[in-house]
Amino acid sequence: MEEAENSDGSITAGIRHPGLEGDPDLQFLLKGGDLLKVKSKSWRKTRLFRLNEDCKTVWQQTSKTFKSDSSFSLEDIDSVRYGRQTEGLQKYTDSSVEDRCFSIIFKGRRKNLDLIASSKEEAKRWVSGLEKVMTGMHSLNRQQNSEHWFYNCMRKADKNADNKMSLKELKHFLRQINIEVDDSYAEMLFKKCDTSNSGTLEGSEIKHFYDLLTYREEIDVIYGKYASTNGQMSSGDLLYFLQNEQRESVSLEYAKKLIEKYEVDETAKQNKYMSKDGFLIYLNHEEGSIFNPAHKPIYQDMHQPLNHYFISSSHNTYLMEDQLKGPSSTEAYIKALMKSCRCVELDCWDGANGEPVIYHGHTLTSKVLFKDVIKAIKEYAFKTSQYPVILSLENHCSTEQQKIMAHHLTSILGSALLTQPLGHQMPNTFPGPEELKGRFLIKGKRLNKLDAAFNNNATEDVDSVSEEDEAAELKENNWQKSRFYLLIKLAKELSDLVIYCKSVHFSNFEHSRDNQAFYEMASFKESKAMNLAENSATAFIHHNMDKLSRIYPAGSRTDSSNYNPVPLWNAGCQIVALNFQTPGKEMDLNQARFLPNGKCGYILKPEFQRDPASQFDPANLRVGPWLKRKTLHVMPSSCLRSMKTSRSPSWTLRSRWRSTVCPTTSPANRHTTLTTMASVNSPFTLMHLANAFFQSVVTEVCFVTGFNPQWNTKFQFTIHVPELALVRFVVEDYDAASHNDLIGLYTLPFTSMQNGYRHVPLLTKRGNLIPSAGLFVHIMALDA
Repeated sequence: MEEAENSDGSITAGIRHPGLEGDPDLQFLLKGGDLLKVKSKSWRKTRLFRLNEDCKTVWQQTSKTFKSDSSFSLEDIDSVRYGRQTEGLQKYTDSSVEDRCFSIIFKGRRKNLDLIASSKEEAKRWVSGLEKVMTGMHSLNRQQNSEHWFYNCMRKADKNADNKMSLKELKHFLRQINIEVDDSYAEMLFKKCDTSNSGTLEGSEIKHFYDLLTYREEIDVIYGKYASTNGQMSSGDLLYFLQNEQRESVSLEYAKKLIEKYEVDETAKQNKYMSKDGFLIYLNHEEGSIFNPAHKPIYQDMHQPLNHYFISSSHNTYLMEDQLKGPSSTEAYIKALMKSCRCVELDCWDGANGEPVIYHGHTLTSKVLFKDVIKAIKEYAFKTSQYPVILSLENHCSTEQQKIMAHHLTSILGSALLTQPLGHQMPNTFPGPEELKGRFLIKGKRLNKLDAAFNNNATEDVDSVSEEDEAAELKENNWQKSRFYLLIKLAKELSDLVIYCKSVHFSNFEHSRDNQAFYEMASFKESKAMNLAENSATAFIHHNMDKLSRIYPAGSRTDSSNYNPVPLWNAGCQIVALNFQTPGKEMDLNQARFLPNGKCGYILKPEFQRDPASQFDPANLRVGPWLKRKTLHVMPSSCLRSMKTSRSPSWTLRSRWRSTVCPTTSPANRHTTLTTMASVNSPFTLMHLANAFFQSVVTEVCFVTGFNPQWNTKFQFTIHVPELALVRFVVEDYDAASHNDLIGLYTLPFTSMQNGYRHVPLLTKRGNLIPSAGLFVHIMALDA
């Protein structure tokens, strides 16, 4: 912990400018300047912007009567884009100001901030400066983030800005960081730290206050247990801790490297010892995270056929909100692609002036030009992942505008668009993601067989195809009664762009096996797919061993809600499309499924979902290679510096631990939920098992107080198919009178979990990291 007083006397302790002291770009941001804010053709206002001294918020001038100024947090910024790279700037500004424009893109649904600087140099300086400060923030470890947050809260509590803390300011500060204490406790804490008897805390006294408030007894206990060399942890002691407690197969050299990397005391480092401070820093870095750092980069075989992978997929990708009246935007595609989504949907309709548009047909959702969407996709498709992107076309256009679509696809995407099968002869299986790096695949209707691509003389006297699946879902009941399929005209130019993802109607698995080529794929409405996954899971899995399947939400989900993707992954379905704009448990699971393997959007399915000899049935487990029973022991130890929620003024915490075991022993036994609850007054721990019946067991009552509440409650679960299991942690603010407020959550694959004492990061409901909060748990997964 750095000294709590900077050279300028500030209580923010040198943590304001992490790694950027004296940087000219930082000084430029702190000084700030006028920028032209653009909202429409007519709304353009000059506003003063500058980075606040906390280096975490940007102040912006406003003309609102009752609001003299406003700030936004850098943590709320998703990215900063130079040039006219948003719909607003492209629509409301001229290309002549291209090099003076930049945009601040916020996380969630907050509107972009489109700005014009007075010069090209100034615009670039704003962009580079903001990116530099944001990079510095993101590079902080958990402990540094917590300190940064702690002292910024303290600075805000310093009402008279004298860089000292009075007793009144201290009480306000404790309430601000979510600790409700009585006056006598606050006074005791204050007097203990006010060693100068000045009536205020300053300098080293603030540091002492921080140490007392953030003291973690559990770390002392763990360190004391393994620091057996004169009260210190030698490299041999650390190795024993790593092998015995963390269950890591590592060497003494690895332990020495950890000491070299994280020890802060030079004498201890020279003697190959790790102090308690160094040990805490180690626990706060990725080696001490619950997520296995070996699974962070791309580590899976990426040369398997495309259908051997789960593929991160989006439904109604163009929508920012609901599918009745929400806005359509290229920004929605950018957000999905930047989350490594590898299959996006384009609902295409005839537009004005001969230009096709994308929107949710027959609704009040706004429209966006097809060509603008393709330009955005081209620009952002491979920024976070180099693996192929599938453009799933839902085509409602006339043949004339279909030709325009084909022209835009070929002219904008260029050589990145796959227009011929790879190789020089007709393939009988998909290429792998590695072979298709940087390529776009079109999913849609095709007039003829793929063989025609190798025989220019092969023509078929047909210009129409049946419109089924999602494109005509509303007419589905009529089709079933009359067996009549609506025919749509299809332009050859667009048809020829469909190579490996030809949309066809699904009748049954036998028909598909006997009549469909590997590149012919069906789309399934969620209800139909769920029925097949529950009643014909093994047949569905074998269908997906040589073909692709796409699942999409029911049209009745007008609020753009999502279905549970787990049963569909269990059945081997690759393209399980979700509404990326809608946060919730379903998107948490999706984010967890694609968290490993470099977050590239492709996850190799387990071998038993790829082997033709497999008889795996998630609804009826039998002996097989998939059955690798594990006993999972979990002890939630403490919650670290949890953020205050908007509704609850007191330190009231509820943490729900959910292990989505997919599958377990029976169709009805798929979810295991563990709930721990803690509050200042009467914390307690519950364990819930959600099966065909509901069982609630009170295991322990544990009273806690303080900044980092401790639980030390033990739970045990049996997991039957580890390769398909996901583990979910949810921390909520308990409210007996109403719904609990979410504090944070984290979900990850069971196979990517590390054993031992681990820190669990917490995310917002939209999947953004909360830097000042986390869980500390003990995990042990053993062979049953």
